[in-house]
Amino acid sequence: MNLTHLDERDHPKMVDVSDKNTTLRVAVASGMITMNRDAFDAVVNQTAKKGPVLQTAIIAAIMGTKKTSDLIPMCHPLNLSGVHCDIDELPDLPGFRLTVTAKLSGQTGVEMEALTGTSIGLLTIYDMLKAIDKSMVISDVRLETKSGGKSGDYQRNNPKA
Repeated sequence: MNLTHLDERDHPKMVDVSDKNTTLRVAVASGMITMNRDAFDAVVNQTAKKGPVLQTAIIAAIMGTKKTSDLIPMCHPLNLSGVHCDIDELPDLPGFRLTVTAKLSGQTGVEMEALTGTSIGLLTIYDMLKAIDKSMVISDVRLETKSGGKSGDYQRNNPKA
């Protein structure tokens, strides 16, 4: 098996995508953070001492998405055309689900960008609430969908994907 990030001498390399077609590429990733009721209530009631938790997490997720190539070795720096974030309250856990959508027209996909943005956004929530609950758990960071590119479309829980 040929590994794409190693050259003929087994030296690391960034994959050459110059021969790939430019297509619209979209990736959606999500993840969850669970916490105690006091931490959840501080977010919902906007009483967290570090400020507006969800708004800050969205900004962090966007920044993380944009900085992926600085954090993950061999990722291409990308000219993203859009990043969108959603946060859903999950009062029964209690916790939150963060979803990041990354989009561009380009020669390589944006899965790593969506996953990195999700991770950074969730870590920001943890950072802002750790004084209330150090036992929070970040989980289920995963690719939900991707479209565009040679490998085609992917949708989680789709038996044809």
